[in-house]
Amino acid sequence: MCGIAGFCNFKGDRQENIERMKRRIYHRGPDAGGSFFSEDGQVTLGHRRLSIIDLSEKGAQPMTSHSGRYVIAYNGEIYNYKSVAEKLLREKRVGAFRGSSDTEVLLEAFEAYGVKEGICLCKGMFAIALYDKKEQCLYLLRDRIGEKPLYYGRVGESFVFASDIGAIAALDGFHNPVNRAVLGLYFIHGYIPAPYSIYENIYKLEPGTILKVRLPFDGLDALTQETYWSVKEVARRGQDSPFQGTEREAADELERLLKESIAQQMAADVPVGAFLSAGIDSATVVALMQSLNKGRVKSFTIGMEEKDYNEAVYAKEIARHLGTEHTELYITEEDAKAVIPALAGMFGEPFADSSQIPTYLVSKMTREHVTVSLSGDGGDELFCGYTSYPSVERIWSKMKDIPWFIRKPCSELVIHSPLARKPIYRIKGKLLGARGPSDIYICSRETDPLAKRISRNGGECSYKYSEYAPGYLEEVNHNIMLMDMLMYHPDDILVKVDRAAMAVSLETRVPMLDKDVVEFAWTLPIDYKREWKNGKIDHSGFYGKKVLRDVLYRYVPREMMERPKKGFSIPIEKWLCQPGLREWAESLIDKGELMRQGILDADVVWKIWKDFTEKGQWRIQIWYILMFQEWMRQIYL
Repeated sequence: MCGIAGFCNFKGDRQENIERMKRRIYHRGPDAGGSFFSEDGQVTLGHRRLSIIDLSEKGAQPMTSHSGRYVIAYNGEIYNYKSVAEKLLREKRVGAFRGSSDTEVLLEAFEAYGVKEGICLCKGMFAIALYDKKEQCLYLLRDRIGEKPLYYGRVGESFVFASDIGAIAALDGFHNPVNRAVLGLYFIHGYIPAPYSIYENIYKLEPGTILKVRLPFDGLDALTQETYWSVKEVARRGQDSPFQGTEREAADELERLLKESIAQQMAADVPVGAFLSAGIDSATVVALMQSLNKGRVKSFTIGMEEKDYNEAVYAKEIARHLGTEHTELYITEEDAKAVIPALAGMFGEPFADSSQIPTYLVSKMTREHVTVSLSGDGGDELFCGYTSYPSVERIWSKMKDIPWFIRKPCSELVIHSPLARKPIYRIKGKLLGARGPSDIYICSRETDPLAKRISRNGGECSYKYSEYAPGYLEEVNHNIMLMDMLMYHPDDILVKVDRAAMAVSLETRVPMLDKDVVEFAWTLPIDYKREWKNGKIDHSGFYGKKVLRDVLYRYVPREMMERPKKGFSIPIEKWLCQPGLREWAESLIDKGELMRQGILDADVVWKIWKDFTEKGQWRIQIWYILMFQEWMRQIYL
């Protein structure tokens, strides 16, 4: 794992500025750092290295291809690099390799097959900057699902890119203002969705995308983008050509694919372990790791004294059954609260999924023992794990037979009636006007009108949520699972895991996001992914991840797993009422400070805060506001 940075057409001191960018991403690669400066002054590449494969200098970056045509600065891992290397040798595209790194294999694949075909051969997680001396262009590439971050854009007359948006902000001449137009989305979702960032003219490269920059750079019009892999197209193809085997055969194939993915992702020249909660996803990953490993797998979990938020006791039971070398750490409220001031710098832009706190703490503890940790993320979105999915199906089943031209005016009537003062009626009114299940999912996140009024004069940004075509996939659950894979998963879950882990120089790998696993999952019928007791569609009888459970129960007894999941969360609303954090929160939303900044509506912010402190009405937007204000205080101002 590493960090990358660079720029084109930069008029200042290239050496000083690339070093400044590299210092900002030091935590992503504390083992080594290098730079490349093109002779014509057009391109500068910087790299910070966390050594995982080929720890020698032969794996150092930026690296130049054998022919001298390509130069690469790359963050990530190519898991199937050995098979790609064998192909290159077999076809005599390469006589021999200088070292044993995946970086060298990746470079020679680009040389042999071209950029698009070369990256399509590779399975892994990555953010890549590739300079082509012959064609005089720079390519940026991001992995299929969006595990690794890559920001790019314009600062003054220069093109810039980096793994961390803070590295871009460190450049001489950076004065890009806050992107107010995107704040409306931030205060609804708690994250800034791709392709936007918190700054104007700085963007996130979308997953599965190749960006080409023509040189010399003369503005954002010099950029072209191409999609080389799309989860949306994969989902459609999978549903059009569904798996034809039995449920047992589906579990057999899923187990085979997961074992293949995990075996590849366990490969490293440094110690490897895994996060283990009491959930299906991480337990499955750890169980399969242990089945593939001759020794004891190192597993890690954190617990809390709050019983409603603690799963460590169950994780320990699973670890004992599997025979892992298990390490657990019980954290206190003080431990968790102490992390909060560091979050703004850790994420680089406002980000407000409060499980970022325990994710950081488990990463910090894990890094004391290993350099790489496997994670179970992806199971909910691929195998119908969230309880919100059956909720949407249940709601839609009750209203789908009423024509929309009847429901819509009824919806408007409720929304604009005195009933809408109560949240429950406001929500029902919104949902009544939905055109389909995907609209229900969108509406469920946009029911509170105050969320859109927090930011002043923000304007609006288009977003994939609101642009998602109703009924893109025929089956209700698959539609909203795909929405999450396109948006929530890469822009929230994967951001949280990457930034929290890389803050302590821990590489995380996600076996369920392997290309073959993802493509297979989308071929499965919905009945292979979820079931209900007695055929009733309700929360109490819902069992998601059915095929994944079928795999897990080959290793762990069913009764050990079938308990309500608490999730990886913290009681943030309780803590904010307590001395210390309450004063911290109120200092951030001081009315005078809000008015001086001129970005947030002070009256709206304080109404939301008083509704909470005086009436007990918790809105998640409180945490969103506080994380934005902490970012403003530490990073921007």
